Amino acid sequence: MTTGPLDRARTPSAGRVLAVLSVVPALAVSGWLLAGLPLLLLGAFRPLAAVPLGLVTVALLCRYGLRRVPEIGGTTARQVASVVAVALGSGIFNGLLHGEQLIVRRDPGTYAQYALWLAGHGSLPVPRREWAFGGADPGLRFDSVGFYDFGGAVVPQFMPGAPMLHAVGAWAGDIAGMLLVPPVLGAAAVLVVAGAAARLIGPRWAWLAALLFAVCLPILYTSRTTFSEIPSLILIFGGLVLLHDVTRPHDVTRPHDATHPHDAGAGSRAVTGSPPGPGAGSGPVDPGGADLGGALGGADLGKAAGTRGLAGLAGLVIGLAVMVRIDGLRDLLPVLAYAGLLIARGRAGEREAGRAGVPLLGGLVAGAGLGLAAAYLLSRPYLRYLSGSLVPLLVICGAVVLLIAVAAALAPRLAGPVRRAARIRWLPGAAFGLVVLAAAAFAARPWLQTVTRRPTTPEDRTTSLFIVAVQKANGLPTEAYRLYYENSAHWVAWYIGIPAALLAVLAAAVLARRLVRGTAAGWALPLAVVVWTTVGTLYRPAITPDHPWAARRLVPVIIPGLVLLAVWGLHWLRDRARRSGYGPAARRRITAGGAVLLLAFPVITSAGTAFTPVERGERVAVEALCAALPARASVLVAERVTADRFTQVVRGTCDVPTARIVLAPRSDVPAPADVTRLAARVRAAGRVPVLLAAKDTQLSAYGMPVQVMNLRVRQDERSLVDAPNATWSLSADVWMAVPGAGT
Repeated sequence: MTTGPLDRARTPSAGRVLAVLSVVPALAVSGWLLAGLPLLLLGAFRPLAAVPLGLVTVALLCRYGLRRVPEIGGTTARQVASVVAVALGSGIFNGLLHGEQLIVRRDPGTYAQYALWLAGHGSLPVPRREWAFGGADPGLRFDSVGFYDFGGAVVPQFMPGAPMLHAVGAWAGDIAGMLLVPPVLGAAAVLVVAGAAARLIGPRWAWLAALLFAVCLPILYTSRTTFSEIPSLILIFGGLVLLHDVTRPHDVTRPHDATHPHDAGAGSRAVTGSPPGPGAGSGPVDPGGADLGGALGGADLGKAAGTRGLAGLAGLVIGLAVMVRIDGLRDLLPVLAYAGLLIARGRAGEREAGRAGVPLLGGLVAGAGLGLAAAYLLSRPYLRYLSGSLVPLLVICGAVVLLIAVAAALAPRLAGPVRRAARIRWLPGAAFGLVVLAAAAFAARPWLQTVTRRPTTPEDRTTSLFIVAVQKANGLPTEAYRLYYENSAHWVAWYIGIPAALLAVLAAAVLARRLVRGTAAGWALPLAVVVWTTVGTLYRPAITPDHPWAARRLVPVIIPGLVLLAVWGLHWLRDRARRSGYGPAARRRITAGGAVLLLAFPVITSAGTAFTPVERGERVAVEALCAALPARASVLVAERVTADRFTQVVRGTCDVPTARIVLAPRSDVPAPADVTRLAARVRAAGRVPVLLAAKDTQLSAYGMPVQVMNLRVRQDERSLVDAPNATWSLSADVWMAVPGAGT
């Protein structure tokens, strides 16, 4: 049976399929957040309202955005199939080995309990339910790890974006369904990174970038449990991909760029002229556009309405990363500056560039504004806790906006001096050298600096005690004030491998030189975002430095950004070989050998923990705990560690009123008089008092202890100076007693 012209017209090209697949995750996440936040603020985040509204919003964003996304030229069906296979493999692998971190010990437990509360109740804050304990009492506390007691209610610690996504799984399949959402998001992130690689490097390299990204341990780690980093990555890189499609530059700065045949040589000079055509090298060039002119390319940005709309959508998607992680404010600063540059260039007479600037800025402000509003309305104590770093960041954002206004006003006068400055001959070489020097400084930092911090807050003191405990477990000298941040560049080398790290540095240096020369339009903003976030994060990771825990800081921008740069670097080496006269067979060997070398190091690092699910068994244990509680129970947690870990678990997952009893001075248990008094108040309120603790001896004075949890599972390793290569054991015991009426 033959295929007619009409059938062929209706069949999307491979380039179109890859372009759409790599953008849909960001549009879907954005649509769900846009629909979910108003419902959550109204206390109506429930399936009957959220699912229809969310689907409609996602459909509208996709209908608008996908119609304006150009296909990725030169893509074959095999390349698309390879990318999809990597994404599916990632999702299935992480789904089979997903974690079950429901007990609140660190952030995944907090996110899981946050999501389960939203799925079951659809509103915030979490009520104290003091009536279930006979009313307010100074012996009761309602806070716990990850949950603040604020304004007469319990407030979750983090931003609502990730829990709103995880709640979908809970609606679909209760706890088991929620635990499968992270692997699905991880697979979606693979598609986004592959789409970025196809646009910035070439579709034939998309599978390698996708696979290298997928096998890195931090990606495996955050794709298996309820973290916020993967959704943030989807929004940031999905927005960058959309913005790339707005500009659609001819010069995506593939390594075969004919305008710079001597990038590796000393003293190379820019050769002006038109961007290379499709025949300029080994990889195809995306159709339909040109550079943004000067340091950002040339002229045609497409139809004005489509350009403005897609730029605004890209800004909105990137800005919404703030609703997922408050750190997203730092990551979007280069995008904010880029919007200002476009606006200034429009004011200077380059109308095509100016078309995208204002919508991009508006989208960014709208998305980030929604995130900040969500933080203020739903997690104000979290903002107070972060105020030391958040306030300076907001000041920087305000300063950037002010600079944008000044630059826009003065753009016609500044255009000439800026163009003359860009022609300074030594600037490209300086840009190259600066990148290399910065990378070398970070690599040498452990021999030049030891980062310490004197505790000034209770949280700092807790962190110091934790670090001492981990040092002892690792056989290291006891140094309570150490933060190990000087090793941050080495963390990156652990996870992506030394070859990938070196290629990424080389690629960043070459691209920086090309940007200064006035090309590399496709990489201008991605490189700025990656370099800005990498430098800031590696200088001050701001996280407890045990691994794999600290690896999550590398996930939203650094790992995907360096993966893209490393693959671009391999392509650059291959093209250098072509220009040096090597034949196709030699270039294939370079590509194959380079791919194996890039993949081998992260695979070896990941192999130590990749096949061991952590905290598997917590779901069954928590469900058994909930089932053991009597009807009309009011739970009083009478031991410190149990209170930290299980107060919100019982309150949220079991949906039982729960409070912790204030501890006696210098003790892990409360005073017996407080226990008996509060139990009597619960009985007087017509409910059944239930005591929980970690040991039977802590409850035997009040009733017959019964063990309701005896959990023995594997947990993450806590390594300070080496890549993690194993898991540790974890035990959790919970005993229950029901005080008698005479107690």
